[in-house]
Amino acid sequence: MSGNFLAPGDITGMKGTLGDAGAAGGEARRTMISDETLMLEFQGGSREAFEELFARYRQPLFGFFRRRLENNGRAEELAQDTFLAVIRATSRYEARALVRTYLYSIALNLLAAERRKQARTPVPAPAQAEPMTNNHPDDALWVRQALEKLDADEREIVMLREYEQLSYLEISTLLRIPVNTVRSRLFRARMALKKCLEPERRIQVPLVVRRERGNTGIRPADDEA
Repeated sequence: MSGNFLAPGDITGMKGTLGDAGAAGGEARRTMISDETLMLEFQGGSREAFEELFARYRQPLFGFFRRRLENNGRAEELAQDTFLAVIRATSRYEARALVRTYLYSIALNLLAAERRKQARTPVPAPAQAEPMTNNHPDDALWVRQALEKLDADEREIVMLREYEQLSYLEISTLLRIPVNTVRSRLFRARMALKKCLEPERRIQVPLVVRRERGNTGIRPADDEA
């Protein structure tokens, strides 16, 4: 199918169209379809399938960029750029890959390009910092300061695991490192976080940071593969 079946300008207006598309029964059906099935339908020319993927991943991708760039406006632009990249290279997706891994791989590439751009031409910090609210415990200043003290590679693994909630295998695929390396770096990062946060009496070993519905943003470490 043509990669231009959706014009770039259509992206920004999708939020308003999602609730109007189709009957209630059709909308309920879409929410039960897997990401991978939706992507295959999109490859076949379904605009509705793309709109559902956009609805599912717009906010997670915005959060991905916001946490790493601390610039809401640029985070929104890069989230939209991620979807534009999907549109322009629809045929590149292969059914054996998870859609969220595919999307985050695009996001990581865009993030790397953005950081290179900022290194060449430093961007002034936003005039007003992002608001810290109880609804976003990952925004807590003490958590962000602790994360900044981690090695860059270990910090990225922690964030992919705890905020994007990716599995060890997904992180391994994205960063192109062995699963055992993911495990060892994550362990070291958790221990470093514990050391940074222990004076605040915020955690008990082995607790790690995670945003989840209705909790304080901290959960026990797990052994999920």
